[in-house]
Amino acid sequence: MSTESVIAVESLVTHYGSRQILKNVSLEVRAGEILVIMGGSGSGKSTLLNHLLGLLRPTSGNVHILGQDINTIPDIELTLLRQKIGVAFQGGALFSSLSVLENILLPLREHTRLDRMTMEIMARLKMEVVNLAGFDALMPAELSGGMIKRAALARAIVMDPRILFCDEPSAGLDPVVAAQIDDLILDLRDAMAMSVVVVTHELDSAFKIADRICVLDQGEILAIGSVPEIRAHPNERIQNLLNRRVKPVDLDPEEYLRRLTGGRL
Repeated sequence: MSTESVIAVESLVTHYGSRQILKNVSLEVRAGEILVIMGGSGSGKSTLLNHLLGLLRPTSGNVHILGQDINTIPDIELTLLRQKIGVAFQGGALFSSLSVLENILLPLREHTRLDRMTMEIMARLKMEVVNLAGFDALMPAELSGGMIKRAALARAIVMDPRILFCDEPSAGLDPVVAAQIDDLILDLRDAMAMSVVVVTHELDSAFKIADRICVLDQGEILAIGSVPEIRAHPNERIQNLLNRRVKPVDLDPEEYLRRLTGGRL
């Protein structure tokens, strides 16, 4: 694996109003690696992913993608940069009125001037890669959960991106289909020499596909390391996450009453 950095996040701080979401987050993604961002609900995973995609502006800090600061480059350059990035959204995010083939063709139609035949060949090649050959005409409502995930991956890689982002790629799938999606991500990384960032709370998936794991909790990074390093990490919050232990919440009676009354008492 290369030590070249394709993503560098430096001292990232984010607020929603007065509420701080990310707290001085710094990390890097290396060329050719799969980095899994893992954490419980509300840990800041989705917010961090939105920053990596340039959809949010931070309170402070920097995000560099392929050497460019995505918070300062002009919009036209950000658009060109995004053409080197593929995104497989949680739930697939397929357009319900378009067939599988038309969904996968969409990035090519929007961002290239290729003729129709060439675009269809490129799209069908990617359908072959994700084991969807022959399903061109089906509509999203006619697909199983696993097929939706594979179609989303085909659309995400149709322009041969350098970086692939996957948001909860195996969530909601039965264990066998989830394992197939994990294998597909590994195969895509190896075949296309991509860097892959996976956001997930699925422990089995994270341990199977990750070169390194970044553990987020309450908006801060608890640790970044290999699977064995994370499994053996002494941090109590990490072990609570890995072993699904719930930490009891200390309840202040006055604060509880204030919340119930909307602060009027």
